[in-house]
Amino acid sequence: MKAELTDLEKGYMAYTRRSLAFYDWWVLGVSNKMIWKCPTGEILDLYREHLSDNHLEVGVGTGYFLERTLPQGKPRVALLDINRDCLEVAAARISDYRPEIHQENVLEPLKLQGAGYDSIALNYLLHCLPGNLEIKAGKVLDHLAPYLHEKGTVFGSTILGADIKRPVLAKILMNRYNKSGIFSNRQDSLGAVMEALSTRFKTFNVEVHGCVVLFSGKGLRDSYREKMYR
Repeated sequence: MKAELTDLEKGYMAYTRRSLAFYDWWVLGVSNKMIWKCPTGEILDLYREHLSDNHLEVGVGTGYFLERTLPQGKPRVALLDINRDCLEVAAARISDYRPEIHQENVLEPLKLQGAGYDSIALNYLLHCLPGNLEIKAGKVLDHLAPYLHEKGTVFGSTILGADIKRPVLAKILMNRYNKSGIFSNRQDSLGAVMEALSTRFKTFNVEVHGCVVLFSGKGLRDSYREKMYR
């Protein structure tokens, strides 16, 4: 008898080789602009502003954003995802950069090798993870903090499900995704994002575009570092 999928597995196992072949067209081409009301160009601008030449991508998708924004030369780039298909697709897309590959669950403590990073991206990741946003975002940031350089930046985006105005199509698709387990964001709010960032970073910024919040946090708070490493 086949075991029932966990909430975490429902979120990432939907992204297969077959579905990833349509990801750029459906998510980045259609859904962002027409449904979530956050054109993909807004996310590209976020990458252009914060991506460094020593970067960790968490929740890698298809590698679309890295392919378009990685700096010339020989930047160090690492890919981290629990989904092997996503890792292989993204790695192939940016193969010229020889990315480091890490297949791990970011909701658990990580075992990354090598030096830390100047930038870490969490793009369209949090709304796929199960649980309360403040808690799951906190876990993700806490597990990544040891690998972020002192003046490094964490940035990304997530689709909100609460306390925002959602167009009819967004409500329909979001409900469908939540029922199937692809999303887990019914209660995900802007306030939860701000709380997770403000308690950990010296400076942070959030911008809401339709149903999507773009965020960044720079420089871990001294009090947070002391709490994490005491």
